[in-house]
Amino acid sequence: MNAPDRYMVIGNPVAHSKSPQIHMAFAEQTGQDLRYERLLAPLDGFASAVRDFIAQGGKGMSVTVPFKLEAHALADTLTDSAQAAGAVNALKFDDGRIVGDNTDGAGLVRDIAHNAGVPLLGKHILILGAGGAARGAILPLFQAGAASLTIANRTMARASELAAAFSEQGNIRASGFAALEGGFDIVINATSASIDGELPPVGPAIFAPGAFAYDMMYGKEPTVFMRFAAEHGVTARDGLGMLVEQAAEAFVLWRGVRPDTAPVYAAMRACE
Repeated sequence: MNAPDRYMVIGNPVAHSKSPQIHMAFAEQTGQDLRYERLLAPLDGFASAVRDFIAQGGKGMSVTVPFKLEAHALADTLTDSAQAAGAVNALKFDDGRIVGDNTDGAGLVRDIAHNAGVPLLGKHILILGAGGAARGAILPLFQAGAASLTIANRTMARASELAAAFSEQGNIRASGFAALEGGFDIVINATSASIDGELPPVGPAIFAPGAFAYDMMYGKEPTVFMRFAAEHGVTARDGLGMLVEQAAEAFVLWRGVRPDTAPVYAAMRACE
């Protein structure tokens, strides 16, 4: 009997990662023979840890903080999504070459459009924050048909830099938080404010009638941003579905089969 194919999630820290539960659930559901484990890599030892895993016959890796930029630099080949995001969260080892992908944005789009049932075509979208999470979402949102994207950030220069980088993809502009005008159909919180129980400095005028709010963070209880949206009559969703969907995109990259994410999402939600 052949040994199961091996996969890892690599990060520092990594003990909190839900990726093993998610991917092993995908494997059981789809009949794929694999093992998926966690790997705590030294902060100065990412590349050597990856190459050691390849030498041991590893087939692929999920990459979490703080190694997504290093994974981008290490890859021999980058997908369009990884090139646009400037970061890699999934590595595939293919005939001695390292393929880097970024599945975060695709996971976000699928969670909003497929799971939440909110169409993106023709929508005016506001992204709060101009870091890596925001950057990874821009190309997939345009590919899904967004009419416009506004990037709002505390530091206007970072928002402007991000908007300039994607100016050829579609109608995109930068704004400071205080200068935001008009309501948006979809508002995505890509800041880390929810981790600290804080709200980005925005008012309810950012929401157009019938708007949808999405927080990339998730937890057992609704985030501060979700509660803020709900207080103003706006439907809100957290990022657990994005976590599951980006994992599914990586699973497709590695195994060539798409798992059914609904039961896995339900199981992850139940065990929070």
